[in-house]
Amino acid sequence: MSIVRNVLIWDSERTDAVFGDIVVGGDGRISAITEPNYAVGKTLFDGRGKCLALPGLINAHTHVSMTLLRGMGEELPLMDWLKKKIFPVEAKLTAQNIRNGADLAMLEMISAGVTGFIDMYYFMQDVAESVLESGMRAALCRGLTGEDETKIEDNLSLADEYNGREGRITVQLGPHATYTVGKDALRRISALAREKNLGIHFHWLETKGELETFRNEYHIEPSAYLEETGLLGVRELVLAHSVWHPIDQLSCVARDNVTLVHNPKSNMKLGSGYAPLKEFLSSGVRVALGTDGAASNNRLDVWDEMRFAALVHKGYNLDPTYIGARDILKMATLNGARGMGLRDTGLLKTGYQADITIVDMDNPRYVGADVSNAPEFAVYAGSSRDVRATVVAGRLIYKDGEFLTLDREKIMAKAGKDRRELS
Repeated sequence: MSIVRNVLIWDSERTDAVFGDIVVGGDGRISAITEPNYAVGKTLFDGRGKCLALPGLINAHTHVSMTLLRGMGEELPLMDWLKKKIFPVEAKLTAQNIRNGADLAMLEMISAGVTGFIDMYYFMQDVAESVLESGMRAALCRGLTGEDETKIEDNLSLADEYNGREGRITVQLGPHATYTVGKDALRRISALAREKNLGIHFHWLETKGELETFRNEYHIEPSAYLEETGLLGVRELVLAHSVWHPIDQLSCVARDNVTLVHNPKSNMKLGSGYAPLKEFLSSGVRVALGTDGAASNNRLDVWDEMRFAALVHKGYNLDPTYIGARDILKMATLNGARGMGLRDTGLLKTGYQADITIVDMDNPRYVGADVSNAPEFAVYAGSSRDVRATVVAGRLIYKDGEFLTLDREKIMAKAGKDRRELS
């Protein structure tokens, strides 16, 4: 057994936090939570009563290898940004570029307490290898466009080779979006997902123009489209963005196998709008948080998304009670894990995977934090710079600025060289 000792523990099933020890068994799961300094075993991390332990943060929608494209095509509308800047560069990317960009993303996310992410891109076998080396978790899919059989076979091969690997990789199918995948192709992909018991990760109603296309060209409402294509019947459906999902059609996505992913900073930066978050939650829709790719955000920082999501909706709606910090933390932990297809991750309780983000409270911004207000301090005062340690399946992969599974200097050098050549 190993012990995360004497930390303030909070997850979304708790009202108040509690000081205690988190005991991790040999299987990487939490075997007990005890009084502080009570558990016997090897000390994995000693919080000395000055650290907050949260379930590992989940980045529920990203394209990690786009770290190499960060800063390209700044301040353009989505379609101009994609067609004029991003797609031409992506056409030049090699498998090695994808691996180097993914490794760079692992550094950024691990140091920010992110333990898992949901990703869509290509050369995904290389992303999977990066995940395995880093010690993180991921739900991965190959981005599918048109009716390209080669891409579909590539996604299925990814599932055959990596789904369930080391208990840390889930493979989903990745139809890109309604504007890149036709309805018939989407029906087939949905049928394949059901046949293979795989989830689907899909860009959904990111812009107002997409909603207008549904109504003016497809002559169908979004809810009917989801039903008719079979998307709602897959094991888990991740609908990234969902900014323009009609409020009066939320009942169709208020189901246990569907997760909408809120990407507030990317949506604002690209001028796509803001999702009706409170309406989502009050309708029983599960919502997770994502950054989108580093080319459109420009950070893979879930802390940044948490604080921004908590604030922007209050301000826009002139209502300080619009969304609470505890709801935001649940989105960034438990709900993201559910979107990954994981039912034993996202809480700090017996039997759950020991995926833990450990935060330093021994700094000026946490003076006043206690068992009753720890979540609010984490969201409103906290940031990624406060992360002391990142634990996945009971394994320490980052501690006090040191990467324990990755070579930071080597990764930075390779990514820097790639970026210079792509620019």
